[in-house]
Amino acid sequence: MFGRLGAPEIILILVVVLLLFGAKRLPDMARSFGQSLRILKSETKAMQKDDAGEPQTSVHAAALQPVPDSRHTASEAAAADTPQRH
Repeated sequence: MFGRLGAPEIILILVVVLLLFGAKRLPDMARSFGQSLRILKSETKAMQKDDAGEPQTSVHAAALQPVPDSRHTASEAAAADTPQRH
């Protein structure tokens, strides 16, 4: 159903996008979308490069690190913000 978009459907989608966002904002949106795709592509290549250099293991080192306890962080942060009285 959604897999076959023809020319009329694409034109209709473009007209709706143009009406929603306006002609002035579309170039900025397209530019930011392109930058996001470039960043995603470079990060994907970097991850593949890192994975190729590592020996294959079943458990990553990040999974072995302890998870910090988040129950005490709010009270510790509040205590750090208050001035100490002697």
